[in-house]
Amino acid sequence: MQGRVLTIAGSDSGGGAGIQADLKAITALGGFGMSAITALTAQNTCGVYGVHSVPVDFVQQQINVVLQDIGADCCKIGMLGQADTVHAVADVLDLYPALPLVLDPVMIATSGSSLMTSDGVSAVRARLLPRCQLVTPNIPEAEALTSVAVQDLETMRQAARVLLADGAGAVLLKGGHLPASAGVDSDELLDVLVQADGREYVFRHPRLQTRHTHGTGCTLASAVATGLAQGVALEPAVRRAIGYLQEALITAPGLGRGHGPVNHGVSIAPAWAVFEK
Repeated sequence: MQGRVLTIAGSDSGGGAGIQADLKAITALGGFGMSAITALTAQNTCGVYGVHSVPVDFVQQQINVVLQDIGADCCKIGMLGQADTVHAVADVLDLYPALPLVLDPVMIATSGSSLMTSDGVSAVRARLLPRCQLVTPNIPEAEALTSVAVQDLETMRQAARVLLADGAGAVLLKGGHLPASAGVDSDELLDVLVQADGREYVFRHPRLQTRHTHGTGCTLASAVATGLAQGVALEPAVRRAIGYLQEALITAPGLGRGHGPVNHGVSIAPAWAVFEK
């Protein structure tokens, strides 16, 4: 099954994150990508220089016309920016209660630029978390959503449990921002998947020394959403997505003067057969 994925996110003029990264990752993993753009950004590998929000009624119209015609097997939500956009997206998605949602709570760009207002964070927690099959925060995002100071594997689990209590079906907490004092091998990176039914998986993989990390959160969430849209179970969908992102980082094209993009076009097709649905 190809898998239809609707991504609701901002546009990145540099092509490394946002809608552009989402559609590249979905295509690379064999899915069919569609988009509803929430904001236009002027950005490159060095930073975000401008943001122009799309009117909320037009965001809703983009979502509705796609779902009423082509439909979707999974929806990935990225940059929303402000509370009125969060509420508008939640309102229209409430009309499609059976549609699985993967939420990447984009709050801070790789360059450090803020991409969400404080009232937007509160709206995400109240309106979208209870609807999500999976939420994929990094550590700063998890801390903003839960007020838990994440410093090690145990506090990663604690933050994940708070998000589950808020209604998320599962939490993939990414450990790339763990401090050096966290008791984790400096050459190792931890991601933790905690599900509402109590199952937990810790993914350990090499920490790659590279500055080309722009759009990794968008890419990972879209890769997981593609797996879910294709009927892959959550844990193997996450495992495949992490493998895809690792290869995309290893083969990054080396573009830009700042945090460059990954190689979204990397092929992991020979390994697809090992993932059981």
